[in-house]
Amino acid sequence: MPLFRITVKSGRNSNGVRLEPGMSVDVVSNSFSNPVTTNGGQSVVDAFMRIYGVDIKRAGALNTVSLDVQRIG
Repeated sequence: MPLFRITVKSGRNSNGVRLEPGMSVDVVSNSFSNPVTTNGGQSVVDAFMRIYGVDIKRAGALNTVSLDVQRIG
């Protein structure tokens, strides 16, 4: 099962959600495809909520423009 590190590229303050550049989470995926685009990015949303308490989907940052995705394992 591949491990991905998802990192916020730039700061954003949208819909009452503040994202700082460099915020990152690690997500284990069942597939080798990008977890941001797989299953609506739910694993990424859950990881940011669990670690930082922010809803990245509500901030409108659940996309590959705002997030850097690296396969690390």
